[in-house]
Amino acid sequence: MEASVEQLVYVREDEYTVARMSSEEVPAFVASGRALAGVQPGETLSLTGTWEEHPRHGRRLAVTACERVTPSTVRAIQLYLGSGLIRGIGPRLAHAIVSHFGADSLTVIDTAPERLREVVNIGPVRQAQIVEAWREQKAVAALMVALQGFGASPLLAAKIYQVFGAQSLEVLTTDPYQLIGRVRGIAFVTADRIALRCGVPETSPQRIKAALLDRLEAAATGGGHCYLSPTALVTQTVAVVQQDEELVRRQLDALRADKRVVVEADAVYLRELHDREVKLAAELARLLRARSTLRLRPYAEDLSLDDDQRAAVTMALTSTVSVITGGPGCGKSHTVKVIAATVRAMGGRVTLCAPTGKAAKRLSELTGQRAMTVHRMLAHEPDPEALFDEAPVQADLIVVDEASMLDLHLATRLCTAVLSGTHLLFVGDSDQLPSIGPGSVLSDLLRVEAVPRVRLTRVFRQADGSAIIRAAHSIRTGELPALPGGGGFWFEEMDDPDEVASRVVHLATEAIPRKQGVDPGQVQVLCPMRKGAAGTAELGRRLQERLNPPADDKPEHWSGPRVFRLGDRVMPIRNNYDKGVFNGETGTVTALDPIERTLEVRIDDGEVVTYGFDELDDLTHAYAISVHRSQGSEYPFIVAPVVVEAGGIMLRRRLLYTLVTRARSWVVLVGQRKALELAVHRLGRRRNTSLAARLAYHLG
Repeated sequence: MEASVEQLVYVREDEYTVARMSSEEVPAFVASGRALAGVQPGETLSLTGTWEEHPRHGRRLAVTACERVTPSTVRAIQLYLGSGLIRGIGPRLAHAIVSHFGADSLTVIDTAPERLREVVNIGPVRQAQIVEAWREQKAVAALMVALQGFGASPLLAAKIYQVFGAQSLEVLTTDPYQLIGRVRGIAFVTADRIALRCGVPETSPQRIKAALLDRLEAAATGGGHCYLSPTALVTQTVAVVQQDEELVRRQLDALRADKRVVVEADAVYLRELHDREVKLAAELARLLRARSTLRLRPYAEDLSLDDDQRAAVTMALTSTVSVITGGPGCGKSHTVKVIAATVRAMGGRVTLCAPTGKAAKRLSELTGQRAMTVHRMLAHEPDPEALFDEAPVQADLIVVDEASMLDLHLATRLCTAVLSGTHLLFVGDSDQLPSIGPGSVLSDLLRVEAVPRVRLTRVFRQADGSAIIRAAHSIRTGELPALPGGGGFWFEEMDDPDEVASRVVHLATEAIPRKQGVDPGQVQVLCPMRKGAAGTAELGRRLQERLNPPADDKPEHWSGPRVFRLGDRVMPIRNNYDKGVFNGETGTVTALDPIERTLEVRIDDGEVVTYGFDELDDLTHAYAISVHRSQGSEYPFIVAPVVVEAGGIMLRRRLLYTLVTRARSWVVLVGQRKALELAVHRLGRRRNTSLAARLAYHLG
């Protein structure tokens, strides 16, 4: 039958979709199936399927095939135009257009758009906007059909169009490997499937090179590695392309000749990562060798400091680059507060910063002094054509807190902008997870003997009574904390992942808020993994349904398997210099406009940012987040599943240690004891970096 999509009800991770539909034959019904992937309210579809009786939800059409068709009835055309699919046309304007042109409305927009001005409230600007949106919608629809023909997800169509515009279909059919790395969600496997169906030979140099670059990119984004050994790279690529090893090695040599990769000794780098690592080592060496511009004067030692803290103060005042590291409760923040106050008392200028907004806010609260993100300190958008063009930062002392979060990209930008003679102090916990991005900057600095450092080890009395801190220090040394715990740290043993997920939702939304007398917004769910019943995706969905369920007065928009709703808690996952938002900040959806296809987010620092519906890949829901994304933040209450499921490979000591140290008052772990033991005893692999060796070489 031919039917119009009235509303999306549910979209699963595997693209299984449930939608409310209407047709002339059946005024209202529910359709479901993976064939509906990517459909949007307002579209008219030609459906093939079978009527079934669902045990819980009643009669529905199980769709086996779906094809988009041009709406033909006046009602379907008005529904299509008023749905928000064509940016700039809402229900009122759709009614006006259809009242004027009737069943010819879409033909007019397509072939005689100048006639739109016959409708009240449509001038030249609105007409141009409608025509552009109409063309975009047609192009995306064509892309969806092409993708389905190639056995790829139609949900990728809008993302491809956002990057390649009018050239999208040509790129898709002539060189789909261009999509890798430029379109979120497209890695080699997807691009390769399309390319092979387009007739690209399996032995094509283009194909082998794309696979090699993809493996290097995956190592950087998935494992934080700056390089792979030639053997590992070739082995991984052979497994992907199923071709002869010698053929793969020849294409690796070709990439090297094209200067798209750099091969050094037993390491193959992507060109950009190699250049950044070389640059960072040189900039750190420059700063370490520089003569201090800080004019030291006698100062009164703070009697509240212990010997290690006093040594850290002296180091920071006399060394142009230095590191303070230590676990929770060891006085890092108090030491930084004393150092900053001392420099200011000498007439010096101090800048406190951290990689994320939450980390900067926390640093400000702990020290009582203003702090900012590293990005805001650098204060301008980098030129994409020039890797190292930072404006100098004017300060006598720059303190970078939560330095374990610094990846290779941000650390290079930072050090390039620091003037010689300025004191640069890195502060962080080297036992926490490394950065989300490639590199392991803090750990690499600590591996270079010439870099001054002080490790604070004494847990102070005010922190010594904290069960969270005791548990964290046990985990750091490879010991299982006392179980089930108490006084701020608690482990609730449960074996089945589905039951674990249900218990986590109950604790986060009902039990802890009721017992502690707090809003559920004070409780954060952290997950070691993304997939599975106890992963961020499924738990986030369940928490959203509990904390911000759908309602008639809450506009919403489905973006793939995620629904964004007025009132949702969200988190940017990509730095956006134009918008002034950075990875790791959190905010609330305060407005959602289906006509202009935008949503508005109020970041927790008060800034309001607008995202187009085509930019929603830059946002994730913040109901359940990964431990990596929690770095630099602190939450009053944390609930976390710990199970050996889809993400069992993620269970490592650093991850568990980082998770526990994010809690201020309580952390409740729910799951399997064997999973907890695995996490405590399993050490993570060291990232492939050469920063320490490069810096040591510079320093002789």
